[in-house]
Amino acid sequence: QLRLVESGGGLVQPGGSLRLSCAAAGSSLDDFAIGWFRQAPGKELVGVACISSTDGRSYYADSVKGRFIVSKDNTENTVNLQINNVVPDDTGVYYCSARSALTFRRCVLERQYDFWGQGTQVTVPS
Repeated sequence: QLRLVESGGGLVQPGGSLRLSCAAAGSSLDDFAIGWFRQAPGKELVGVACISSTDGRSYYADSVKGRFIVSKDNTENTVNLQINNVVPDDTGVYYCSARSALTFRRCVLERQYDFWGQGTQVTVPS
């Protein structure tokens, strides 16, 4: 059973950067497509970035393109989300999620993943 644990959240000033990590246990992330989602206060969960397992391609929500970078670290069995030039709208709980590449050749930014972490809070004051 795949288990996911996010880390790296915190308080960051506008214009700053931080890196979120999603550590996996129980299986290799090589076999999974990974999605990152954000839930802002009082709002629904939305996909912000994902990375496919089959070809390593990544996809981003329009609101984060050019600022977010998702990458896999196969040696650490983690997926990282680099967030640059943060803005107050980046505030929320960030979740990583996974779905087997056997049934998910291309990652998506919709809630179609099978495994989820517990989330990590990111706060950007206005």
